[in-house]
Amino acid sequence: MNSFQFPNQTKFYKGKVRDVYSIGNDLLVMIASNRISAFDVILPRPIPFKGQVLNQIAAYMLKATEDICPNWLLTVPAPNVGIGKRCVPFKIEMVVRGNLVGHAWRTYSSGKRELCGAVLPEGLKENDYFPTPIITPSTKAEEGHDEDISPAEIIEKGLCTKEEWQQLSNYALQLFARGKEIAAKQGLILVDTKYEFGKIGDTIYLMDEIHTPDSSRYFYADGFEERQLSGERQKQLSKEFVREWLIANNFMGKEGQTVPEMNDEWVNTISKRYIELYEKVIGQSFVPEELTDEETEKRIVAALAELTK
Repeated sequence: MNSFQFPNQTKFYKGKVRDVYSIGNDLLVMIASNRISAFDVILPRPIPFKGQVLNQIAAYMLKATEDICPNWLLTVPAPNVGIGKRCVPFKIEMVVRGNLVGHAWRTYSSGKRELCGAVLPEGLKENDYFPTPIITPSTKAEEGHDEDISPAEIIEKGLCTKEEWQQLSNYALQLFARGKEIAAKQGLILVDTKYEFGKIGDTIYLMDEIHTPDSSRYFYADGFEERQLSGERQKQLSKEFVREWLIANNFMGKEGQTVPEMNDEWVNTISKRYIELYEKVIGQSFVPEELTDEETEKRIVAALAELTK
């Protein structure tokens, strides 16, 4: 996909998997590409329909949570495109965890009982539920990896005020509760996820994508308890399978390592898995839609004209 030039465009940013265009001072065009990244590296081949999958799950979830807090999205003019309000972002990722997995489990198994100011209770096994979901924020790094931070440090560093922290925490926990409800209807457990927020004037908005398999981890609810009791690995729904394939092929993003060759069959497999994720997470059939760059551009320009009337 080429980069576009839109009327009143003021800025263009190419992220690992998304292209973001600023329009005037108030609007953003976010294009979810088919690029795929793992271990902070963009893999050599795009995955058909991945952008559409993530964009449409995010749009569905933003709509399903708009009664909890306002969000940035205004319209979805093309399958992989969202246009919305440009906010001033908080430089914090609100990571909410319902179960002891991933980074939290690694911290716990090393003997620590605190993560980002949240106390981790004794006697938990990997994947166990926390008594109540916890928030383990991280700072949004311009370069390199995001870093853990506690609420006290966030306020001390002026990343947000005490009142704003209260509001962000309330929103994050309510959004997580709603995400768990939606997941439960689909036979899934929303295990952990991240939210990003920004402000326009004094109002806090939810930004970016939410509850997608790229920003969240899901377990299958069926057989969860049995697997916990027998110490089996939980069945998860996320892009973990891509990371596992890379690790099996000796790639973890370290210096001197080469990204393994991705053949057509493997690219197709990843595409099918993403479509399966879509159908499982929102319970609707996926309708693939391939647009040319020209058609995408035309739809975006028309939507912007409508929004800036």
